[in-house]
Amino acid sequence: MGKGRLEAFSDGVIAVIITIMVLELKVPRAAQLADLVDLMPVFFSYVLSYLYVGIYWNNHHHMLHTVQRVTGGILWANLHLLFWLSLIPFTTGWMSENHFATWPTFAYGLVLLLAAVSYWLLQFCVIRTHGARSLLAQAVGSDLKGKLSPVLYLAALALGFVATWLALAIYVLVALMWLIPDRRIEKRVGVSPE
Repeated sequence: MGKGRLEAFSDGVIAVIITIMVLELKVPRAAQLADLVDLMPVFFSYVLSYLYVGIYWNNHHHMLHTVQRVTGGILWANLHLLFWLSLIPFTTGWMSENHFATWPTFAYGLVLLLAAVSYWLLQFCVIRTHGARSLLAQAVGSDLKGKLSPVLYLAALALGFVATWLALAIYVLVALMWLIPDRRIEKRVGVSPE
């Protein structure tokens, strides 16, 4: 199987995820600006989740540029990633509708953690398929952000039981950390491995 089909399927699933999230934004019944205040948790959650899904889409897109051969392991690892990403709308809605209560905020962070782990697994499968000297292996290098993110998510999960705003602050921090475009792969695309 070529990577085009994998990329098209993944893009479609991610587009549906974003569509589901935007459909959760309900229009206020009244016409006063003050009525928007009640929607702030929903809007904040949507923006944060939109950023996360966008970051995954962007990095997934760059990763697939390095793929030359798609294996069954890559297909299943990709499906694993899409599964966790598909839960983002649910946990986003649960968290925002309950004004960042402890368990919904915990569930949101757990999904983010498992998405990060599944992304690492997909990256591992691509590198294993193409070799330690492959374009992706060279681009990823020590992968500091990739290793730091799960640690921060675990800290957020624990700190969320103390105060959910601490967990939210860490979720925002990780998103901002990845919002700065990761140019490692971009720099190497077009450069053949030695």
